[in-house]
Amino acid sequence: MIGRLKGILIAKQPPWIVVDVGGVGYELEAPMSTFFDLPELGREVNLCTHYAAKEDTVVLYGFLRESERSLFRTLQKVSGVGAKISLAVLSGVSVDEFTRLVQSGDVTALTRIPGIGKKTAERMIVELRDRVDGLASGVPSAAGGGVPQDPVAEATVALQTLGYKPAEVTRLVRDAAAAGDTAEDIIRKALKAALR
Repeated sequence: MIGRLKGILIAKQPPWIVVDVGGVGYELEAPMSTFFDLPELGREVNLCTHYAAKEDTVVLYGFLRESERSLFRTLQKVSGVGAKISLAVLSGVSVDEFTRLVQSGDVTALTRIPGIGKKTAERMIVELRDRVDGLASGVPSAAGGGVPQDPVAEATVALQTLGYKPAEVTRLVRDAAAAGDTAEDIIRKALKAALR
């Protein structure tokens, strides 16, 4: 099992990143919370990882913080919640904010995250209320951000990957994008607007 990777960030296009470790390029899927804090391409990055092997696929997930990986794993213990919804949660809210929403029983706020309906939100609250107490945000192991070639297109693809409908993505990106914004800036603003 692969628990951690330290290497050079050679590609990033939400939700995928590639890290070169000793000449081997590891492709990882990551939440937007990790994308926001990735270093520029060509810089070193240190990631906590989660290795998932299923019948027909093997996927490696990457996180800058141990608290994010812990929440990712904890979420999948809820009936009906898989990796896609877990990534959407981490892309939509911080670990601390998710903990607060679960402990306060805020079903409405949880249902604003793509892929989470009322019943799933209620299950999360019931099943996770006692489990999320120990989760605390860690400090990112790297900072900075690269400038993508087409930030609007990159943000659009990333938001659709998170489960937002194309019409909603178009509106969110249009309202969030400003001159000089990186894809990460646009995604961050769009996610905040979507959760209001």
